[in-house]
Amino acid sequence: MSALNGKQLKDYNDNGFVSPVNILSLEEAAEIKKEIEYIEKKWPNELIGLGRNNVHYISPIFDQVCHNSKILDAVESIIGKDILVGGTTLFIKDPDKKGFVSWHQDAKYIGFEPYNWVTAWLAITDANEENGCMRMWSGSHKEKIKDHKDTYDKNNLLTRGQTVQDVPIEKTTPNILKAGQLSLHHPMIVHGSGPNKSNQRRIGFVIQSYIGANVDQVLGKIFVQQARGKDTFKYHEHAKRPIELMNKNDMIFKNKANEELSKIFYKDAKKIGKF
Repeated sequence: MSALNGKQLKDYNDNGFVSPVNILSLEEAAEIKKEIEYIEKKWPNELIGLGRNNVHYISPIFDQVCHNSKILDAVESIIGKDILVGGTTLFIKDPDKKGFVSWHQDAKYIGFEPYNWVTAWLAITDANEENGCMRMWSGSHKEKIKDHKDTYDKNNLLTRGQTVQDVPIEKTTPNILKAGQLSLHHPMIVHGSGPNKSNQRRIGFVIQSYIGANVDQVLGKIFVQQARGKDTFKYHEHAKRPIELMNKNDMIFKNKANEELSKIFYKDAKKIGKF
């Protein structure tokens, strides 16, 4: 078992996140990076825009990450033994772009209730202050949902550019990870990340999120995979796991899932962004 220890659980409960958690070797992380580069080369439009979501439906390598026993052990420590994969996202910051992620709370727009869920952020490359690692506002998960302003900034990697105003930067902590390391964060914690100022790509694969079987989607429809335990509530339609890369039927299903996800992210929005 790779369950979180007492100190890690205390960090999560007190601060709203726990990091780093060792998951993959450098070689395993490098294989995932190669998978991304192969898809980008052979299917150049597959991972851009809305397509960055739910790559685990078309790639056995990403699917295996979602069902990694070390990750699930850590997740079980937080949400219990009945675990569903509620979706995934690739966050890629290229060195020649100005992409950033504004301050936000996941719970504001994802639509999972109750908050028995956790977001897992896996570093495929190193994530540090130079290349735009996440920064976490420790303890902010203990407060209410904050007001978010939809900015639609063209460089913002969030759908609407939703932004919490007046975040005290001095109270935020850089979430520095080596390739293969994981962080877990609470639905309510305020977090964000700056642009990549290095000369290398910064890549994160995010399971957004692992949800307990008791968690419903109150804004729309999602598909799930059973990662551990049982789906005793049966709120969601289950998806099968891929057995080959870019299977035609899997690609159709991924697009269907992403269309439903877009409806959730842009519910009551004034316009639609590029993600």
